[in-house]
Order: sequence, then C-alpha cells, then structure tokens
Amino acid sequence: MQSVKSLDPRVNRLPHAPDAIVPKAPLDQFGTFEVFVQPKEGKPFQHEGAVHAPDLELAYVLAKEAFTRRFTCTSLYVVDTRNVYISPTTDGDRNVYTLLDDIATTTEPQTSFEIYHLLKRGKQHLHAGTVEAATPAEAMQAAKEKLAGDKIVYNIWTIRTSDIRFTTPEEKDLWNTLPEKKFRDASDYKGGDKLKAFIGRSTS
Repeated sequence: MQSVKSLDPRVNRLPHAPDAIVPKAPLDQFGTFEVFVQPKEGKPFQHEGAVHAPDLELAYVLAKEAFTRRFTCTSLYVVDTRNVYISPTTDGDRNVYTLLDDIATTTEPQTSFEIYHLLKRGKQHLHAGTVEAATPAEAMQAAKEKLAGDKIVYNIWTIRTSDIRFTTPEEKDLWNTLPEKKFRDASDYKGGDKLKAFIGRSTS
C-alpha cells in the first residue's frame, strides 16, 4: 500500500510504523513498591500504600512525596512488592499462625527478616519484629515461635531486611521539613472565636 504524506510537519516527524509487530521490551512498565511509614519515634512501622517507580531509589523519593507531606513522619522505607512474602489470610477468630505447617529448618546461611502482622481487617500491617531465618517460610515459622503472642493475627508479611531501602541516619533531617500542618485542621481557623469577636464589635 502506498503511504500518504501528511501536510502537517508534526506528523511527518513521527517515526515510521515498523514493518512487523515486535514484542515489547522487558521492564517497559514501572514496578510496584510497598511503602512503610513510622509516624513517630518509638512507634512501629506500618504499611501505608504503594508507589510505581522504575527502581528502588526513585520509589523512595516518590513515597516521601506521596505519603509524608500531610503529617509528621520520622522515617519510611520501601521494598519491591515481589520481595514481600505473604501468608494465607483468615477471618473471624482464626489465627493465621495456626495454619502454618511446621517445617524442618535448613542448613543454609541465615539472614534477618522483618515480620508484619495484620491485627484488624481493613487496617494496615504493623511491624511485629525481626527474626533470623534462611528462607521466607522459615522466617514465618520463627515468627510463630517468637512473635505470635495472644492477639489474633489475620495475615503475615515477611520481608528480607536486605531487600529494604531504609531511611539512613544521614537522611533523618528530611523530616525536619515536615512539621504538623495545623492549618489543614478546621479548628485552627478558630471560626467560633472570630464570630464572637465580630458580633461583639457589631453590638458595641
């Protein structure tokens, strides 16, 4: 078929259509990264949401912009969603730890894993502690022995610590630029006091 040349120079600058359809290049879409925030010093990290980014470092930057601009934050970290290992999810009064089968530990080198618990459906996963294990499955087994406690846990996330992009001590001053933004609260406008003052001036 004979091609037709456009009179619009913008169209002519476009690349020519390929002769054949070729597969898309791998990783041509942004990956998904999970975001965890520590709202105050001493409080556990909690899952806050996800961002899409080309790599872990930019995911950290986007997480800061997306999740810590409207409230005080002391630290955050991000991890590739593919590196988050999850347990089954239960409901009612069933504790997910009762569903984990006992497994034999391996002789592979151990590393640290961060354990997160879902203690209430519809809420965030909260950091429960750190365990040493060789695999994610062994990490959940170690968490069962060390972190199960008396509360019902509906779901468990385990993340290899080395896969996490933490806030470093040198970056802590990032959060000094994020004071509590009280002007967003209706109470900060003191509407009642201003109304009383206006009425007082009108009646005097």
